[in-house]
Amino acid sequence: MVFDRLENASLYAALHPRLARALAFLRGPDLAQLDCGRHTVEGDDVFALVQEYRTKPRAEGVWEAHRRYIDVQYVARGEECMGYASLTSLVVRQPYDGEKDVVLLDGRGDFVTVSAGMFTIFWPHDAHMPCLTAGVPESVRKIVVKVSV
Repeated sequence: MVFDRLENASLYAALHPRLARALAFLRGPDLAQLDCGRHTVEGDDVFALVQEYRTKPRAEGVWEAHRRYIDVQYVARGEECMGYASLTSLVVRQPYDGEKDVVLLDGRGDFVTVSAGMFTIFWPHDAHMPCLTAGVPESVRKIVVKVSV
């Protein structure tokens, strides 16, 4: 897992061939004008999901992990809490769904507060629990860039 501010994104570009493209996309000038939904960056290898939602209590969160994609989660507006745990420390709640590229899990992990201008990178061996309230429920605008491995 990586947790940092967007102005430091260039430090992580060399970690994966397509990660540099994903991070460059997040620094693009038109980011604030993007409509909610899917936006192609490099076909199915790199694409962005623009989301707006209200954060939820931790008790309503679910651990998830992906096999085919790295998640780069950038908070553009608001603040949320995100959980992180190693896959090896969790147990499967719902088996891997190859069509949705997700496995749901149960267990315990650590949590960080991600404010506007910050991003996280979750690798396939990282389970994560996004969209959680960091204090009081609030509206969040987030861009999740999916990077194929």
